[in-house]
Amino acid sequence: MPDPSYPAAPAVPPTPPVPLSSLLAREDLALRQIAGPTDPGIVIHWAHTSEMADPYPYLLGGELLLTAGVHIPEAAGSGTYFDDYVSRIVAAGGAALGFGLAPVHDTVPRALVAACDHYGLPLLEVPPQTTFSGVARAVWQLMAQARLAELRRVTEAQQSLAAAAARPDPVPSVLRQLAQRVGGRAVLYGPDGVELAGAGRAAEPVARALAELTEVVRPGAAAGSTPSSAADTVAGTHLAAYSLGSGQGFALGVASPRRDPGDHTIASVAAVLLSLLTGEHHSGSGAARSSALVRLLLGAPVAQIAPLLGGERWTVVQARPAGDGPPPDALAASALGAALGSPLVDLGDGVVRVLVPADREPTSQPGWILGVSAPGGPGEWPAADAQAARALARARATRAPLVRHGARTGLADLVPAQQAEQHARALLAPIAGTPALVETLRTWLSLHGSWDRTAVALSVHRNTVRQRITRCTALLEADLDDPDVRMELWFALQQMRQG
Repeated sequence: MPDPSYPAAPAVPPTPPVPLSSLLAREDLALRQIAGPTDPGIVIHWAHTSEMADPYPYLLGGELLLTAGVHIPEAAGSGTYFDDYVSRIVAAGGAALGFGLAPVHDTVPRALVAACDHYGLPLLEVPPQTTFSGVARAVWQLMAQARLAELRRVTEAQQSLAAAAARPDPVPSVLRQLAQRVGGRAVLYGPDGVELAGAGRAAEPVARALAELTEVVRPGAAAGSTPSSAADTVAGTHLAAYSLGSGQGFALGVASPRRDPGDHTIASVAAVLLSLLTGEHHSGSGAARSSALVRLLLGAPVAQIAPLLGGERWTVVQARPAGDGPPPDALAASALGAALGSPLVDLGDGVVRVLVPADREPTSQPGWILGVSAPGGPGEWPAADAQAARALARARATRAPLVRHGARTGLADLVPAQQAEQHARALLAPIAGTPALVETLRTWLSLHGSWDRTAVALSVHRNTVRQRITRCTALLEADLDDPDVRMELWFALQQMRQG
């Protein structure tokens, strides 16, 4: 079944995982696989060291778990210890287990080898001369190499697609470049679903399935909001469909034998270029927007201009890139607008603003943090912009991918931002110079005062959490058992993070 929630393009492609075979090929590590499957498709996303008898609560999935067997009891071989241990790793999604020889064990326990074979978990023997930190460093080195290669591939593809768009025959040129870059087929479909241009090859069943998939992203093709992209797999071929955002039903279909991390980014760039090439020339939207701008400059009321934009009610979306990445450029802003289904995009001061028709429901986009206003008519757009700004601030403070403005006003909305920030800085001044105390207090409060959960979240011992909270109590001269005090401190911490 097609996946209508296929994510929009991130600002950069995600870091590729590391094939386990690449790690085993490192001669400096001298790792040896002694149990479990040897499928070349097995990959690991990171390395983690733990001597816990039950590592399940501390695994995220995809890890190479490293252990020296400190946790193994003397009589483990005669019971179910190793079966229980390996089954928990598999249940947590662990990708492989590395067992270090010396100083605790001279050989890998035979019962552990049998358990890994039984549960299908790759087991690696780590020789005494290879440190766990050396294995972890090798994993990160391989990931960095793969990341660099993928970024170079995406950058080269973006440049070639931009050059193709400047040719006298831009649409066929862009499709040819896209098909070449993904090693498959790229097709532009018209509003009626007819193939207008294509490049590359695909088997007839795949081509038919690709045409059907593009119907998912065609405006009005399905009940509810229409997704900007969708994905499916047919006969081992990966399919993706992208709405070109012109509002007239043009769609891009891509079929490829594989789906590398950067392929979606490359296809999304092509979709943006094709949207520019088709939207302005094959519909009246560009002329209508130009007319709206001229009338606005000549003094026409906003209410008279709104119908030219395609609707009376709109939602304002404000967005910033997630993490500490570079500020967005015009291409990234246009890609976000295409993903949200609107060509009305503004980029300024590192914030992207998108006017989205009220009948389209904005959804979270990988690589972005979004604040979404309530739908409103022309007279409400300035207020909606302010709503989106406050929602974006809350999203950044809580590290949420998307926050919507609610009908209920929160306490933070009632206090002027400058006054709230000044109060927060004064209240937290005694601990502000010690980031560990600030982060511990914030985490402890967010987890309702749980010592154990805070220790896990911060990767420290629970006694360290107690010591830090006791220190905060003394420096702040506050009773942290008082819910009123906790509420005020939480408010201050949120304001400090937003500031």
